[in-house]
Amino acid sequence: MPLLQSSSVGSMDSMRNFSIVAHVDHGKSTLADRLIQSCGGLSERQMQEQVLDSMDLERERGITIKAQSAALRHTAANGREYLLNLIDTPGHADFSYEVSRSLAACEGALLVIDASQGVEAQSIATCRIALEQKLEIVPVLNKIDLPSADPERVSRQIEEVLGLSVREAPRISAKCGQGIPALLDTLVRRFPPPHGDQEAPLRALIVDSWFDNYHGVVSLVRVFDGAVAVGDRVQIFSTGRAYPVQRLGVFTPRDVPRQRLHAGEVGFLIAGIKEIDGAPVGDTLTLARRPASRSLPGFRRIKPRVFAGLFPADSSCCDALRAALEKLRLNDSALHFEAEHSQSLGMGFRCGFLGMLHMEIVQERLEREYGLDLITTMPTVIYQALTDSGELLSVDNPARIPERTRIVEWREPVVRADLLAPREYVGRVLALCLKRRGKQQEIRYLEGRAALRFEMPLSEIVLDFFDRLKSVSSGYASFDYDFLGFVPADLVRLDVLLNSKRVDALSSIEHRDSVAVRARQLARRLKEAIPRQMFDVAIQAALGSKIIARETVKGLRKDVTAKCYGGDITRKRKLLERQKAGKRRMKSFGDVQIPQEAFLALLRAERQG
Repeated sequence: MPLLQSSSVGSMDSMRNFSIVAHVDHGKSTLADRLIQSCGGLSERQMQEQVLDSMDLERERGITIKAQSAALRHTAANGREYLLNLIDTPGHADFSYEVSRSLAACEGALLVIDASQGVEAQSIATCRIALEQKLEIVPVLNKIDLPSADPERVSRQIEEVLGLSVREAPRISAKCGQGIPALLDTLVRRFPPPHGDQEAPLRALIVDSWFDNYHGVVSLVRVFDGAVAVGDRVQIFSTGRAYPVQRLGVFTPRDVPRQRLHAGEVGFLIAGIKEIDGAPVGDTLTLARRPASRSLPGFRRIKPRVFAGLFPADSSCCDALRAALEKLRLNDSALHFEAEHSQSLGMGFRCGFLGMLHMEIVQERLEREYGLDLITTMPTVIYQALTDSGELLSVDNPARIPERTRIVEWREPVVRADLLAPREYVGRVLALCLKRRGKQQEIRYLEGRAALRFEMPLSEIVLDFFDRLKSVSSGYASFDYDFLGFVPADLVRLDVLLNSKRVDALSSIEHRDSVAVRARQLARRLKEAIPRQMFDVAIQAALGSKIIARETVKGLRKDVTAKCYGGDITRKRKLLERQKAGKRRMKSFGDVQIPQEAFLALLRAERQG
């Protein structure tokens, strides 16, 4: 089947823009592979597994991190040829903003459900996002070739939990290719064509942007109205800056150049934009000579919930870290950062993330793609502090907490957590949620499963809750959460002191009920991680001026009396007293070096706590 060399597929009635959404590991990327293979987007020689997962991290972890697109041709059963614009999306909760931006460019969504696992928590979350954007949703039962597949049971779950009709739900095996032709015909029939005015001024939504060292900023755009051609001057709606279009094209998923993109199409645009923030994701493109009067609504914006400090191990690399963060933020709208100075680690950046997986991915990309050696401080969520003057402060860094005497009330973020678990694991899941200060709101028993709803502090779930949940449920439970707001809480700042010097990078905000256990855990972990010095190192955890936990790293000792054979004992005492005085001087002036392993040990303490 020929590749897309031109846009002459017909009118917008012959176009379909859709996304694939699902829970993690329900087969999104595999289904995308089969659709591309079936529509001839790539030849057999060019095909590979996870063809839309272009990053090494995506292949290694088996997850989709960045949204990708592919423009495909399909000849339906009625003999008519259609242009299908497919946008693959991530499934993990930390990358829900990628799902949101992808669905903003679509009219329909394929909701993939594992025919053996059934409806999961993130299936509900992604379905909710699609419904909010008024998309047509087609449930797809995948992996029907597995011996454990039970499509009848899962169909009842879809109707009961999601409220979707399964009358025309395709049953497929993306791995084997079973049912793919019928699926293509179903989406052509069920999904509406894009709406837009070909003659109106250009309005194109920037769905994604990334930085190329040769071309500058490359933008993935969905054209809603009008058309854009090579040579036109496009204008960024928010900034008013204009740039000449140098190159247009579509992904099949190979990049295929085109001279024009019309209303309804999804493709890439290169306009020689060298500024990192030159084409913000969610912004609108229009023509400079005939600008549109209003911008497109964009997509759902998500604020970061977890904050941590990123510091270069070599202080001279601070500018390189800033440049790398700016390039990552170009196509990662949830990444937030600002410069900060630490007494222990020097200059670095306070970064905001959606969760621990998001943080790990960003750190790993910085180290792999930009060759940086980084130190990451303890992650924390954002809190609010009401001062005696009535000012409400947002606190994402424990080192910036105002004086305790000024704080009238602490407030912590809470979320609504929706969990799905087999009935036999309900007791364990309930115990875990209650241990994490959760308040049970609702419990419903569905087709072989229980749906639980809790109100929980964000700080209790964002670090290791997902791992613990999988552990207590043998991997069968799943959860998703929505941010609710801030509620009053009894919080304190826990400081870590090394030889009576406060280490700001190790400070954290804790709930008073659990701070004593947390303090002993921190001190014990640090004792294991900090290498021995020539003098004793006192590790203390303190609330204000009150020490609540202590450990000591014993100093190394040289045997200064080894060469003394008998004789007067005063000679040995003199050598020992001189050694003791020297250790006191070293302790007064020497700094304790905290290796990266110490911070990793604290992260492990969180995960195992």
